[in-house]
Amino acid sequence: MTSYAEFYRQSIDQPDAFWTEQAALVDWFTPFTRVCNDDNPPFTRWFEGGQTNLCHNAVDRHLASRGDQAALIAVSSETGQEKTYTFKDLHAEVQRMAASLQAIGVVKGDRVLIYMPMIAEAAFAMLACARIGAVHCVVFGGFASGSLASRIEDASPRVIVSADAGSRGGKALAYKPLLDEAIRLSSHKPEAVLLADRALAPMTLVPGRDLLWADLRAKYMNAQVLCEWLDSTDISYTIYTSGTTGKPKGVQRDTGGYAVALASSMKHIFDGRAGETYFATSDIGWVVGHSYIIYGPLIAGMASIMYEGLPTQGMDGQPNGGVWWSLVEKYKVTAMFSAPTAVRVLKKQDPALLKKYDLSSLRALYLAGEPLDEPTARWISEGLNVPIIDNYWQTETGWPLLTVANGVEATPSKFGSPGVPMYGYNVKLLHESTGEELLLPNEKGVVVLVGPTPPGFMQTIWRDDARFVNTYWKSVPGKMVYSTFDWGIRDEDGYYFILGRTDDVINVAGHRLGTREIEESISGHASVAEVAVVGVADALKGQVAMAFVVPRDSGVFNDAAACLKLEGEIMKRVDGDLGAVARPARVHFVSLLPKTRSGKLLRRAIQAVCEGRDAGDLTTMDDPAALQQIRHRLGAA
Repeated sequence: MTSYAEFYRQSIDQPDAFWTEQAALVDWFTPFTRVCNDDNPPFTRWFEGGQTNLCHNAVDRHLASRGDQAALIAVSSETGQEKTYTFKDLHAEVQRMAASLQAIGVVKGDRVLIYMPMIAEAAFAMLACARIGAVHCVVFGGFASGSLASRIEDASPRVIVSADAGSRGGKALAYKPLLDEAIRLSSHKPEAVLLADRALAPMTLVPGRDLLWADLRAKYMNAQVLCEWLDSTDISYTIYTSGTTGKPKGVQRDTGGYAVALASSMKHIFDGRAGETYFATSDIGWVVGHSYIIYGPLIAGMASIMYEGLPTQGMDGQPNGGVWWSLVEKYKVTAMFSAPTAVRVLKKQDPALLKKYDLSSLRALYLAGEPLDEPTARWISEGLNVPIIDNYWQTETGWPLLTVANGVEATPSKFGSPGVPMYGYNVKLLHESTGEELLLPNEKGVVVLVGPTPPGFMQTIWRDDARFVNTYWKSVPGKMVYSTFDWGIRDEDGYYFILGRTDDVINVAGHRLGTREIEESISGHASVAEVAVVGVADALKGQVAMAFVVPRDSGVFNDAAACLKLEGEIMKRVDGDLGAVARPARVHFVSLLPKTRSGKLLRRAIQAVCEGRDAGDLTTMDDPAALQQIRHRLGAA
C-alpha cells in the first residue's frame, strides 16, 4: 500500500504522471493531450485538448450500472417533504430542465444565475447548465436585493432560475420580491426568469419575462438533451466569495480539472464509495454545496442528501435536535460533512440524542468552514465514536487544502489541526514581511501555495485577470505565491494549525495575537458554549481583545455576580494559556453570536459595532438580533 507521504511527493514532483492517473477516475469524450500548462503563471490550465462534461460524469455514466439506485435525496424539515430521485429519475429531470433552458434561449457559454432555496429543482438547474455548457452562477438564497443586484450585474445572466420562496424555522422568506427589486436595480436585465412555485408565498409574474417551471416541465416531459462536450478548460461556473465588499469577486472554475479534483477527493479524502450515501449540511450557495452536495458525491456514484431546514427542527416542524442523526440512520449515511458552528448548536441539545439513533453506518464526520476548536471536536468525537476529520479550504481552492487522506492511508487526526497538505497543493509558511520560508516547528507565518495550483483550483476572477493576480499573488513581498490570507503554524509532525485571518490579527502593544488562539483558550472553559474574539481600537495599546461569549447556562445573563465570576475565570484561563498580553479587555455575555446563514461568525461586523462603525453588508446574517444584543451589552458596560 502506498504511504500518504509517497503519494503526496509524487503529486508535487511528478504532477503529470500523478494527475494522469487521477484523470482516469472520470470519463473523457476526447483524451487530453497536455496534462498541466503552467506557461503563463499564475494561470494554470489542466488537461488541455481533453473534452468532458460534469453532468455526464455525475449522472449519465451511472445509468447502466446503477440507474435505479438513489442519487439525490431531497429532504425539507421546513415543509415535511422527502423525495428520493434515482439516477434515472435525476437524468430525466435534468433533461427536462435543460430543454426548458434551451427553449428560452440559453446556449453554451451563456450565464444562468440560480437564486434558489435548498430544493431539488436547484440541483436540476445546476446539472442542466453543466449538461448544455451554460455557466451557472449560484447566489445564496435570501441575499437582499442590493447584493443580488451586484451579482446580476457582474454575471450578466441570460436567464435567472428562482422560486417563490425559501423557508427557515417555519417562516417563509419570499424570494420573488427580492429578485424583482434586484433586477430593477441592475443595469443588466435577464431575458427570462424561470420560477419554481412552492406555494409558500404569492408571486406576481412579469408578462413576457417570467415563466413557471411546472409549465415548461410539462411541455418537455420526454425531452432528450445530449451532453455538450466541453473543453477541459471551459468555464463550468462562477461563485462569489462570501464577505465580499464593493465589486463582487466571482471565482471562476474550469470543467475537466474540477471533475478530476472532485472524483479524486471523493476517493482519497472522503473515502466515498459508489452505492453509499453522503450527507453535506451546507447550502448550494456556497462552494461546499457545489463540490460536496451536487457534483462530488454524484460523480462518485453515491446518493447525496440535500437538506432544507435547521439542525434542531424535526420533519414535523417541531424542535428536534436529532433530525440529522435520524437521516443518518434512515439513509445509512457513511460520510457526513458539516461545520463546527452546527456542532456547537447541537452541543446544546440533549446528549441522549446521539445515542437514540443507529449511526453504525457512519464512518467519519468531516467539518470545515471555520476553525474547529478542540472542546467541540472532542465532544462530538466521544458522542459519535467515529473519526472527526477537520478540513481547511476556501471558495478559491474548490476542495480541501489541508486535512488527512484516509482513502490513501489511515492517518490520525489531531484535535485543533485540519491536518497536512493535500496532494497537489505545495503549501508553505512564509514570513509576512520578508517572504522568507519558515521551516522550524511552530513558527507563525502566512499560509501560501506555490504554483502551479492543482486541478479544481480557481482559474481566475470572472472577467478580471488583473484583480486575480493582484489580490491573491502579490501580497507577499518579492514572491509570486497564492496567499490564503490565513496565519498558520506547523508542528514537528507536519500538521498545520490555522490561527485566523491575517486581517483578524490583534496587535496589542506591539504583540501580534491571532483571534483563534484566544478563542481556543476561552472555548476550553467548561461553562462556555461559543465564543468570538475581535480586536478593538484602543488609544493606549493600539488594539485590545474583546470577547463575546455564549454561556452554557442561560441563567448567567440575569445574574450579575455569576457574570462577574465567569468573566474572572475566563480572564484567568487566558492568562494561564497565553499570558496576560492576550487577556481580553472585557468578556461580554450574549445568547447568540452574529453569523451568516452558512454558520460563519461575522467577526468584522462585531468589530465594527465595538468601534462604532457601520457594520456593512449584513444580508447574509442569520439573526439580526445578535448584533443588537452586542450593541446593548456594550451600551450597558
